[in-house]
Amino acid sequence: MTLVIKIGGAAGIATSTLVQEIAHYTTDGERIVLVHGGSDLTNTLSQQLGHPARMITSPNGMVSRYTDGETLSIYAMAVAGQINTELVALLQQHKVNALGLAGVDGGLLLARRKAIVRSVTPEGRVQVLRDDYTGQIEQVNGPLLRLLLGASYTPVIAPLALSYEGERLNVDGDRVAAAIAVALQAEALIIMTNVPGLLTDPKDSNTLVSHIAAHELHDYMGYAHGRMRKKLLGAQEALNGGVERVYIGSTSLHHVLNGTGTLIERRSLCSQLSS
Repeated sequence: MTLVIKIGGAAGIATSTLVQEIAHYTTDGERIVLVHGGSDLTNTLSQQLGHPARMITSPNGMVSRYTDGETLSIYAMAVAGQINTELVALLQQHKVNALGLAGVDGGLLLARRKAIVRSVTPEGRVQVLRDDYTGQIEQVNGPLLRLLLGASYTPVIAPLALSYEGERLNVDGDRVAAAIAVALQAEALIIMTNVPGLLTDPKDSNTLVSHIAAHELHDYMGYAHGRMRKKLLGAQEALNGGVERVYIGSTSLHHVLNGTGTLIERRSLCSQLSS
């Protein structure tokens, strides 16, 4: 069975626990591709280097990082340098044959750079940004990943893609994970984050939505605030591409796979993975 797991880059992700659980699943014969973010460390490095992070909001309410040239360098330092190598080392400590990759390696992730980015100012005015190095994933080098998985490697992927012009691009980790899951026709995509799952009230963990049928996902988009909206978009793209199940949750991979988070699936009857 092939699983694609996305570990969020925000503070509060229990990385050491997840690494131990990934080691357990690989020992049981699961083939895993791990995708990670890097938002928290990028923000910290940006502050330390005197180039504070700037978040922008699109006209449709999507929040993302404004990535100018200097921010791109800091982002690459964080995700492809420190976080990726730390995760690989942690996995190797747990006897997982992890291999670190950025999306630029081997043409793993090919993305189209956004020609312009529209941002809504606090006053409600729409401004156009033309020096943003972000992109939308269009191709995944599935044969490369299948080759690595077939050789018993566990790929650990930093969401830094290559543009058609050969530039490095900041790409959304949740949607990268979705694209990889589609390319591999993975049985499941698991998005680990710092919240229990989709909440109808983001301030109340008791409002968790535990199960959504794929055809009903659009009806729940209005409850997705901040980063959760991109996670649901990634889930939608994965399901549309043939992935059967998408799990969203926090803290424990085992618990999320057994129903403590939000499960979105193509079939009408709930079918859960177990260890």
